[in-house]
Amino acid sequence: MLVPKISSRTVDPKLLQQAALFPTVLYTDARQAIQASGTCDTAVWADARATDAKDLLNSGLTMAVVSAADSAVDASRIAVRIPADTVARQGLNAAIDAAIAETVDCAGAVVVGLTAEQIAEGVQLARLCGAASAKIVGADGPVRVLAELSGGTWTEDLLRSVACAGADPVVDVEQLGELGMAAAIFAGSGLASDRDDGLVTTVVVDEQRVCLGVVYSNQKSLQAALECGEGVYWSRKRGLWHKGLTSGATQTLLGISIDCDADALCFRVQQHGAGFCHRSVRSCFGPASGLSQLAQVVAERREKAPEGSYTKRLFDDAQLLRAKLLEEATELADATTSEDVAFEAADLLYFAMVKCAAHGVSLRDVEHSLNHKHRKVVRRPGNAKPQFVSKPRAATERTSILSADIRPAAPGEQIRMRVFASNDLSPAESTALLQRPIIDSEEIMGRVRPIVDAVRANGDAAVLELTAKFDRVKLDRVVEKAPFEVPSLPADVRAAIDQAYANVHKFHSAQLGSDTCVETMPGVKCARFSRAIERVGLYVPGGTAVLPSSALMLGVPAQVAGCREIVLATPPRADGTVVPEVLYVAHKVGASAIVKAGGAQAIAAMAYGTETVPKVDKICGPGNQYVTAAKMLAQNDTAAMVSIDMPAGPSEVLVVADATSNPAYVASDLLSQAEHGPDSQVVLLAVALTDAQLAAIENEVHTQASRLPRVDIVRQSIPKSFCLRVSSMQEAMQFSNAYGPEHLILHNDRAADYVADVVNAGSVFVGPYSPESCGDYASGTNHTLPTYGFSKMYSGVNTGTFLKHITSQELTREGLANIGQTVMTLAEVEELEAHRNAVAIRLRDME
Repeated sequence: MLVPKISSRTVDPKLLQQAALFPTVLYTDARQAIQASGTCDTAVWADARATDAKDLLNSGLTMAVVSAADSAVDASRIAVRIPADTVARQGLNAAIDAAIAETVDCAGAVVVGLTAEQIAEGVQLARLCGAASAKIVGADGPVRVLAELSGGTWTEDLLRSVACAGADPVVDVEQLGELGMAAAIFAGSGLASDRDDGLVTTVVVDEQRVCLGVVYSNQKSLQAALECGEGVYWSRKRGLWHKGLTSGATQTLLGISIDCDADALCFRVQQHGAGFCHRSVRSCFGPASGLSQLAQVVAERREKAPEGSYTKRLFDDAQLLRAKLLEEATELADATTSEDVAFEAADLLYFAMVKCAAHGVSLRDVEHSLNHKHRKVVRRPGNAKPQFVSKPRAATERTSILSADIRPAAPGEQIRMRVFASNDLSPAESTALLQRPIIDSEEIMGRVRPIVDAVRANGDAAVLELTAKFDRVKLDRVVEKAPFEVPSLPADVRAAIDQAYANVHKFHSAQLGSDTCVETMPGVKCARFSRAIERVGLYVPGGTAVLPSSALMLGVPAQVAGCREIVLATPPRADGTVVPEVLYVAHKVGASAIVKAGGAQAIAAMAYGTETVPKVDKICGPGNQYVTAAKMLAQNDTAAMVSIDMPAGPSEVLVVADATSNPAYVASDLLSQAEHGPDSQVVLLAVALTDAQLAAIENEVHTQASRLPRVDIVRQSIPKSFCLRVSSMQEAMQFSNAYGPEHLILHNDRAADYVADVVNAGSVFVGPYSPESCGDYASGTNHTLPTYGFSKMYSGVNTGTFLKHITSQELTREGLANIGQTVMTLAEVEELEAHRNAVAIRLRDME
């Protein structure tokens, strides 16, 4: 398309505005060119010395026009000028031959100076254009040829000759004014209609080049559009048509271009008012989508957001918006799956567009900045700022066992554990087998802390937002209050829950102890009595499995203990409802409320309370690493005043098997934990097993695993697990106590005899007919147990978990006389005179 040329002399500002609508503008003054490149979307070219080309391009120019190519600069950004005097000196044919041989291959464009006669002759210019069109320069297409007129004035005929040869004429902007911009465009671009009425099809697009509609133009309408800088077209019924002039839905003209066949125009506009379409919508082809729609919606909400709405808060609260930007950027940086990356990127773009709108920055402004950066030829090193660089931690030493290549079992491949023999291991390797996967608690806390802070600050609104984000569920309310609408369950499911409830209730009721009262010396009575924790929050996981059993294991002991208020939290289903089995259990244990949320947001809601979520005094229940991190954060925050049951990690089991064990039973117990999740920890201690006996267990593991609905999870967890071959039960029990498993299953001969040797374990399953599944569901013991080796210092959930113990003492006159001197002596040793005096003042009165 024709290229306007702007010289350093003063020109009519209106002509400058019109020139800026062309796809390419050539400046003779580099400083003017740099200034223009920062304010318009046009590709700005400038005359330059070869030594200055790199700096000019780095300032934002699209192309530097030089006398010779510079190998230090990308060839696609260089236009080589062959001036008219060179053509005259060499002769036209020879100059074109040289350009084809020497210039076309090392430049993105050629600017050749020709006389009117040479342009009119046309053959040699066409030959140069033919050679240039065969040379593709990256994404920019073929090498361009531009023709400058030497020693004459442009006419429409000369412009047509240049266009016919395949080149773009370079015309001084003042000459364009004399010719008429529209006439020059038609002639110099070879623009012609393929219609009988001579009208040129015109595609109208917005700032992001999204099509708004299709209209028609001719030379008269194009001239009118250029003069007023707005969308003016030619109506087949009404003639000259200034679109939207009466309705206010006008378009500011941002640029014009011509298609590759020179038979269609494109107007790039900024649409105002209701929209381009006569139906008062933005586009004739339907609503905008993606970033264009987001930018439009955010801009509208900036003007019309209702008071109290979230968007209004974002516009009004700069600190909130800043926090959300940092939060979403962190979550995008931490995302690993393609789905999560797309999801987090969309969130970040939303808050970024709110930030832009709050400062009057449009999507067009952002794109202009991107384009400007893209044009730079000198790149920064790209290193992160120091405050965003995590300091590397000292690497945890790994033995050959833990550094071995571990990968999931592929479909069709045997699903098997790693096998080690204790007598082949070094002490360091034996110790390494006791380790669990390293959890980067600092990194996880960094993700969880903004979630907890958001719920603490914004209550229900934050819970609703986070549930929509993480669980993909939009809720109308956070809490279901008792009495609940108890769902209809299949008779066998209801009966199973009732039986499990009865057994768990019976076992936990037996744990209620009597109060203690002791007279430590005559007249000194000391007592201890228990009281239920008043308000407890019970977290029932969701995610990859439905877990009403967890609701039972937490709710029943809380009910037995006599807790006044029991609040359950569980992730909602896709339709926003609670799993029916969990709802039934909540009814049976007397829960007062169910929080329809999962993850860290549920823990924060119960720890701090919201408009509808009751604040609790203790939070219990298993969960993933984010749930555990939220529990730890809340417990360590004195503002929350909340305690927790225990830390938690991935589910785990350790099975002890000897030659008397049934391989099918052993395999089934290993798999019952392996199916929980990819990080489940499964350990088999093979006591004096032969190769054939161990192979029988391995074959059962593969066979049973292959039939499981959750086989994809097992393909990941089993290869991470291991079997340790030991020589004796004594060695097996020593390893088990050092490991401290959540579940310990004794499949060995005379299993009951070895219970006395158990020092560290969450729960023990004794003998071949005691599968871990029974403890998980209905035997009566609790399945909320310490994992990750915490059985060395924590107990599983029990009735005592929901009780606190209070002590009291009562002294008679005789009792105080008997103990008084002892107390005063110790107070004097500690130099606490008020303590001593509290006894002394009473003893004096007794004299």
